[in-house]
Amino acid sequence: MAIKKQQSSTPIDLPFEDGLKKLEAIVAEMEKDELPLEDLLKHYEEGIRLAKGCQDKLQSAELKIKKLQPNINGEDELFDEKSVEL
Repeated sequence: MAIKKQQSSTPIDLPFEDGLKKLEAIVAEMEKDELPLEDLLKHYEEGIRLAKGCQDKLQSAELKIKKLQPNINGEDELFDEKSVEL
């Protein structure tokens, strides 16, 4: 039996803070133990998408911070993405 992958109902371009708040609300609702199994699974799937989106945004911010590093003279120096390791 093939399982269809549901389309994300959460926009990927959601700001980090909004995604985090939505993720926290989903966790709080799931912890109430009042949802039927099907709803729990939908919440879980949405939570996974939100968590991945938030993680991606954090990694992107970390890369931007690492790209701007002081040089030998103490001046900020912009590095290209290929020269920065995460």
